Amino acid sequence: MNKAQFVELVQASGGYKTKVEAEAAIRAFTDAVTGALVKKEEVSLVGFGSFAATLQKGKSGKVPGTDKTYTTQDKLVPKFKAGKGLKDKVAGN
Repeated sequence: MNKAQFVELVQASGGYKTKVEAEAAIRAFTDAVTGALVKKEEVSLVGFGSFAATLQKGKSGKVPGTDKTYTTQDKLVPKFKAGKGLKDKVAGN
């Protein structure tokens, strides 16, 4: 599903009159979650899931086919953990 199809789905599901309203709702949600994660806050939506910024450890490795090695730095990455309600719906329960 691409963004345009998702906007149409949100419009139908949320009862929005126009696609512009639905797209504004999506933008507000994503901006709010992004802002919270930048502040290192967790966003929990009961029954849906949790968004959190977690530390990903740096790693080192070797480039295949060469003798070159590389290392990456530790960094914060966004993570999503699905809630029980979402898992049950997807599984068909």
